[in-house]
Amino acid sequence: MSTRNLDDAAGGSAASNKLNMHVAHSARMYDYYLGGKDNFAADREAAEKVLANFPAMRTTALENRAFLRRVVTHLAGEAGIRQFLDIGTGIPAVDNTHEVAQRVAPGSRVVYADNDPIVLAHARALLTGDSTAYLHADLRDPDGILAHARTELDWESPVALLLVSVLQFLTDDDDPYAIVARMLSALPAGSHLVISHATGDFLPPSTGRTGERIYDAAGIPLQLRTREEISGFFDGCEVISPGLVPISEWRAETEPQPRPALAEAALYGAVARVI
Repeated sequence: MSTRNLDDAAGGSAASNKLNMHVAHSARMYDYYLGGKDNFAADREAAEKVLANFPAMRTTALENRAFLRRVVTHLAGEAGIRQFLDIGTGIPAVDNTHEVAQRVAPGSRVVYADNDPIVLAHARALLTGDSTAYLHADLRDPDGILAHARTELDWESPVALLLVSVLQFLTDDDDPYAIVARMLSALPAGSHLVISHATGDFLPPSTGRTGERIYDAAGIPLQLRTREEISGFFDGCEVISPGLVPISEWRAETEPQPRPALAEAALYGAVARVI
């Protein structure tokens, strides 16, 4: 499987792939939180408002990357997974999914999907090799993603579906539970689901509400969810130990201690077997 983008095959048009540097995008805001340089003034302006409201956002972003690294290490190692479908991947940074997986199991295959043209540009330039592919697509089109993932992955073998810090950008109007259920129903036997999701459980209510308003004002719908609401995405799955927990606590024994306070990494995360 060679590295290539699949946006044309997925029905992506020139218009849908056109970069608008005057409108903030969640992937580029995330890049800014991580100290990256692939962002524009609109992204930085919105991100600075988030940081003013929630100064620990950079810690949250770093902890989310560490969670991804630990999860993929587990899946490629102990769980024996060799195929990954990473949706909402964002701009490539340190320890991307394919890098982590291939350190453990060199033959691992990864399909990335995101809807930001800058991510597409980086995918073309950086995701080189024989085991990665990139799809310019939106999670709101699960059937389109699945159709083209099947052309890149062996659908007779298990797949890890990674939805890391992306579901909070689907509001209830998008019916995210139905989207996740649709994708799970199509996965091969033995597959796994990974989710991290922003929450207001550890924050003052005003902080969470203000954060949602800042993203909404930037044209990025955001919906924080409670632990109970996030657990609903795992219906029909077997959540593995330690369960649905704050991301900074998920199998973090080898991470620097002490771990961040819950309010400094306000996401829940879990890994589950699809049954």
